[in-house]
Amino acid sequence: MSLDHPPTLSLTEEARRQVEICNACRYCEGYCSVFPAITRERAFADGDITQLANLCHNCRGCYYACQYTEPHEFALNLPAVLAEVRVDGWERFAWPGALARVFQTSGVSLAAALVVGIAALFWAISALTPTDGEGFYAYLSHAAMVAIFAPAFLFPLAVIAVGLRRYWSEVGGTRITGGDLKAALGDAARLKNLSGGAAKGCNYEEGDRYTQARRHAHHAVMYGFLLCFASTSSGTLLHYGFGMEAPYGLFSLPKLFGIPGGILLTLGAVSLAWLKTKADRALGAPSVWGGEMAFVGLLGATGATGLMLYAATGTALVAPLLALHLGTVLAFFLTTPYSKMVHGFYRLAALIRDAQIRTR
Repeated sequence: MSLDHPPTLSLTEEARRQVEICNACRYCEGYCSVFPAITRERAFADGDITQLANLCHNCRGCYYACQYTEPHEFALNLPAVLAEVRVDGWERFAWPGALARVFQTSGVSLAAALVVGIAALFWAISALTPTDGEGFYAYLSHAAMVAIFAPAFLFPLAVIAVGLRRYWSEVGGTRITGGDLKAALGDAARLKNLSGGAAKGCNYEEGDRYTQARRHAHHAVMYGFLLCFASTSSGTLLHYGFGMEAPYGLFSLPKLFGIPGGILLTLGAVSLAWLKTKADRALGAPSVWGGEMAFVGLLGATGATGLMLYAATGTALVAPLLALHLGTVLAFFLTTPYSKMVHGFYRLAALIRDAQIRTR
């Protein structure tokens, strides 16, 4: 075999090459959870590379600390290769995988899904107008909302469960204990791996300078989303458990959760989009930049339209804003297994698996 031309490596093989160099160097051992995980192994199977890729939060600290990046002949770019492995895995694990390829890479496709979702809700509100009801239910009955959103919520969850099962099998996951779950949820709640390991933050938008901006924006989005989910869940509980139907007052649980949740979700999404425009695309997965930016926009639109709908209470704008908000939520739900949203599920699974390995 001629050595004049180096062999072309597959994506996983290239990631393995870089990880093995990192394991020999170990300069970044004190960084995020990826590097302690690397040092625990001597050889890396494909599943190990998949696990490391999902443990990586693309904070990029290792890239700016590395002495083997280009122009060195090793040409390491670990954040980028792990980002590509992540995207490839999410496509392979999704069912059907073709939809993941479309919505991860094409922001236009995600925008088209949003347009279809909004159009569907405008149609539903015009064609299924109830004869009575208060608040939102004067424009679309509770039964119609349940008929639309119950399958739109449950089917994506089933698809994600299939993907997570495939992931768990590939990375060699075992039975999950309460301790595994507690450790993983603790790391996720603090977004520990966006601290860069030294609690200084990411090297995401300012090159070799540490900042906490990305971590704070992610916190706003994550807790904003959870508060919005708590708002919807508490409304469902009040409706079915206590016979208390919407509309709810300002000091009710749905509003106390929903208003700050919508504000955090909107501001966090705007911040993430701004940071994304400043970050170096070559340290991530450039092929999915458009899809990721469209997803961040969809998240922000979900929060913003909810706030606008609340502000329009009692006015003639309720009907169109209700269609706008519900259509946005519908597009968000249906594309969740195939958009960047799915990263939260896989990252949590990776943290659980990491907790298992650390305690074995």
